[in-house]
Amino acid sequence: MAATSQDRNTPFKDGEMVVAPVAAGVKIPAGTLVCANATGFGTPGATSTTLAYLGMADEAVDNAAGADGALAVRIQRGKAFKWANDSGDPVTQASLGRACFIVDNQTVAKTNGTNTRSQAGIVVAVDADGVWVI
Repeated sequence: MAATSQDRNTPFKDGEMVVAPVAAGVKIPAGTLVCANATGFGTPGATSTTLAYLGMADEAVDNAAGADGALAVRIQRGKAFKWANDSGDPVTQASLGRACFIVDNQTVAKTNGTNTRSQAGIVVAVDADGVWVI
């Protein structure tokens, strides 16, 4: 499509609540970290290099017996969520404004674990009981 020189009525979504089809054979508990896998289906956070951080599951979805896309999950985005801090590779105050990495469906770490973890998001605060990630 060629560039326009006319005003355009462009559709939009706010992006704060998205719905993603869920990967086959997975269960996503409410309030946990959700990612897109390499084929674009929602999956729980895990140590992997092929995940894209999406946000927090707004609901529980059990697709353990279903095929890819048989169910969908609502995901909250655009807010800072507090995740557990990995005790073996903890996020520290020095990580403020920097990326942190996915360990599991509720935990983030400071590093990519020698290239074994996908990026979760950007650290916006570190508390004694968790890491705020946007």
